[in-house]
Amino acid sequence: MENCRNGIPASSFDAVWTKSHKSAANGQCIELAPIEKGVVALRNSRDPHGPALLFTAAEVDAFLDGARKGEFDHLTAN
Repeated sequence: MENCRNGIPASSFDAVWTKSHKSAANGQCIELAPIEKGVVALRNSRDPHGPALLFTAAEVDAFLDGARKGEFDHLTAN
């Protein structure tokens, strides 16, 4: 991951980006892509050429576990 760092343009990765099936068709979602073994990139679909944030697979796994348990539900509650 020498040439990869947080904030690098997401469009610089030759990656297949994935978003949730629950995401609206209006392009307001986040997308994730495996960059290399053990590294996952995240981008804002409204700005596909904008900056990407990079996480280890373990970090993504910890986040997803918390999301499944509802630990972040208060962030979107109205």
